[in-house]
Amino acid sequence: MTKIISIINQKGGVGKTTISQHLIVGLRKKNFRVLAIDFDTQCDLSFAFNIKNKFSIYDIINNPKQNINEAIENDFLAGSPLLSSINFKAKQNKEYLLKSALANIIYDYDYIIIDTPPALSDLTINALTASDEIIIASQADILSLKGIGQLSQTIQAVKEYTNTNLTVRGILLTRYNNRTVLAKSVANMLEETAIQLNTKLFNTKIRECNAIKEAQAERSNIFDYKKYSTAGLDLQNFIDEYLED
Repeated sequence: MTKIISIINQKGGVGKTTISQHLIVGLRKKNFRVLAIDFDTQCDLSFAFNIKNKFSIYDIINNPKQNINEAIENDFLAGSPLLSSINFKAKQNKEYLLKSALANIIYDYDYIIIDTPPALSDLTINALTASDEIIIASQADILSLKGIGQLSQTIQAVKEYTNTNLTVRGILLTRYNNRTVLAKSVANMLEETAIQLNTKLFNTKIRECNAIKEAQAERSNIFDYKKYSTAGLDLQNFIDEYLED
């Protein structure tokens, strides 16, 4: 069965797009069929993959009559800054627009990965309503911990009203520095938070690594750029842990 996964955190700068990119690439390297969806107005995932599709996810959401197959190129649905201009209040069943759009192509893929915007908006609600699972990307800092508390309220609302089968697969620590006392302390608190969300903190932690920034500057990914770097090994371990669970 196809599994739809949203990578989420309403706080920016936590490595959400980096996790989305490398989960997509890593699963493809294991010969899974993966559709990537850039559902963020900043379009960072589209930039990372150097995507220049004729149509974007905006065209699909804003015009339900638009053929989604015409918008998918190289197994990618591109993002658009115009997503922020969609008037969701004027649309019927506004929470289900993305879910409805994916209905005709869902069985063409093993995984559909959605990179979500850093906000608890109508776009985020659409992504959560369409998803089977959530992976929460988080840094080991107090503001991220606070943000997950706010996010949990949104998740519970979605589970109650629009997607009763939604599950939180886990919390993934990014940009982790295991040499600081604060990072270790917040990691312990996140383990407790994970229990409250009926999920877990992934054993794998993505450590801070300059090779990630270098790969992004080259419009590449860490597996092709420096797969044996700290981040390359951590991201591969995360994908293996995800698949083994």
